[in-house]
Amino acid sequence: MSAPAQSASSRYPAPKSTIDPDQSKSWLRRALPVVLAHRWLLLTSLSLSLVGLLVQVQIPNVMRLGIDHALIARTASLTGYVWWLAGLAVASGVVNYLARRYLLRTAYEIEYDLRNIMYSHLIRMPFGFYDRVQTGELMSRSSSDIRAVQMYLAFGPSILVQCLIAVFAFALMVSIDPLLAVVAMATMPVIALLGVWMRKAIFPVSWLIQSRLAQVATVVDENINGVRIVKAFAGEQRQVTLLASAADRVRWAYRRDAWIRSRWSPTLENLPRLGLALVLLCGGWMVIEGRTSVGAIVAFNSYVLMLQPPFRMLGMMIMMGQRAAASAQRIYEVLDTRSEITEQADPLRTRIRGEVEFDGVEFAYPDGTVALRGLDLRIPAGTTVAVVGRTGSGKSTVGRLLARYYDTTAGAVRVDGRDVREYALDSLRDQIGIVPDEPFLFSLSIRDNIAFGRPDADLADVVAAAEAAGADGFVRALPEGYDTVIGERGYTLSGGQRQRVAIARALLVNPPVLVLDDATSAVDVHVEQRIHAALRDLLQNRTTIIVAHRLSTIALADTVVLIDDGRVAAQGAHEELLVGEPRYRDVLATMHSQAAEVDEQVAA
Repeated sequence: MSAPAQSASSRYPAPKSTIDPDQSKSWLRRALPVVLAHRWLLLTSLSLSLVGLLVQVQIPNVMRLGIDHALIARTASLTGYVWWLAGLAVASGVVNYLARRYLLRTAYEIEYDLRNIMYSHLIRMPFGFYDRVQTGELMSRSSSDIRAVQMYLAFGPSILVQCLIAVFAFALMVSIDPLLAVVAMATMPVIALLGVWMRKAIFPVSWLIQSRLAQVATVVDENINGVRIVKAFAGEQRQVTLLASAADRVRWAYRRDAWIRSRWSPTLENLPRLGLALVLLCGGWMVIEGRTSVGAIVAFNSYVLMLQPPFRMLGMMIMMGQRAAASAQRIYEVLDTRSEITEQADPLRTRIRGEVEFDGVEFAYPDGTVALRGLDLRIPAGTTVAVVGRTGSGKSTVGRLLARYYDTTAGAVRVDGRDVREYALDSLRDQIGIVPDEPFLFSLSIRDNIAFGRPDADLADVVAAAEAAGADGFVRALPEGYDTVIGERGYTLSGGQRQRVAIARALLVNPPVLVLDDATSAVDVHVEQRIHAALRDLLQNRTTIIVAHRLSTIALADTVVLIDDGRVAAQGAHEELLVGEPRYRDVLATMHSQAAEVDEQVAA
């Protein structure tokens, strides 16, 4: 099998900008670089909206002139004004269509960038981050929270531009009749004050809604992923009750949100209508007194009606802004979390030989569980070492620290004499293949799963890796062979089949260091023997660490390392330890008992 190739570059563009890392700034100023990256699209949309408004505010004025000159004074033809109104209506429709189209394109571009920024950050986070944060919480922040921020960033400026119609309309009203203009706009200061009060009332509820939606997402995610356990223990009703409880908390928050909306929104929307009554009252008196015209009253009524949608949108914008502020803070909590696993300014990107050393390594997981207590171990390049020990002794942690899934609490892990922290993460992990005891497979074809580390691998290399892992036989028996698409997490395959696909995936990359973490625990003894026979040749001149839970696996190793309580308790050949180390014999006896139980389960 050939050496690993560089991953294919994505055909999709990277985000044009990112969130400002300065946490002292407001959430809106931090998101501004993402908006400015699409400023030409947004400015085009806003400019077209502005032109549409200028056209729209001319319609009532043309109507005033038509009524006063053509219908009352009869000094002009009505047909000309009709054509003017029709032309303005068509122009307004075309311009508003283009403005809306560019606005939606801006919104989707911003959403694309936000999702990529979020996902790019998540994939850089270490295992410790995912040990602390629930998957459903991350899914909620990556979907509904991003949508709330995107809606405000894209539509907020458009709503503000739409509100400029009040300025244009007021200017035209002043040019027609200053006194009547003041009467028509008398309710606007009250609307502004109510908007400020509404903003303060709705922010806490917006935060609560997003937080409780995340809790529902967590319950759903855990029940979908753990559906087999739920059904196995007949826990459906308990889980439905749990979801109902979480949904009830969301319902309460939405009810509170609806109460605030029902209290403030009608007032914000209907206050401009009070202006209609004032215009009719004062304007009617002025017409009777001969101080203004009937056309002016009609135009002013149209302008007041024209002000209602912007102020309705202004109320919506206030609610969108508070929802977006709450969502942005939830997103920033993730983006502001820095990875504990960092690279040096100029990390190493060299091909490693595979000499591994653990020098006084101590390590505790984020929850405080101590795994290693001063581990000292040296593995020469090209050798195969079996790591054995009781459950919880720290065996699996060895591979995780070697690939820098976590960093040591104390001590150092070295590869070829260099601390693993000196290597580039992608280079280090490309050269250390790890097969966990519970492999994860994607909802892709068998071929794509095996070729995950080498997407450009041809079918011959994929088949060769599958043969070495003992997977070729069952894969060819599937309906579409290597093109068979497996179910989510590979659950359409048996545990042993998933393990063999995972082994093939690691072998295809052809790493100089291979870690097999109880990688054949779910296969029966006969299949395991065939896998071991194929692996013997592949493990030559390759540093291999085998976390062993079966006696048969130890036979592949040149050296056996016994780990007890996070330290190396003994090291040597299997026969030597069997004779001279009582703790080793105890571990083997336990392994034999556990392997017998697993074999019975696999056979069943």
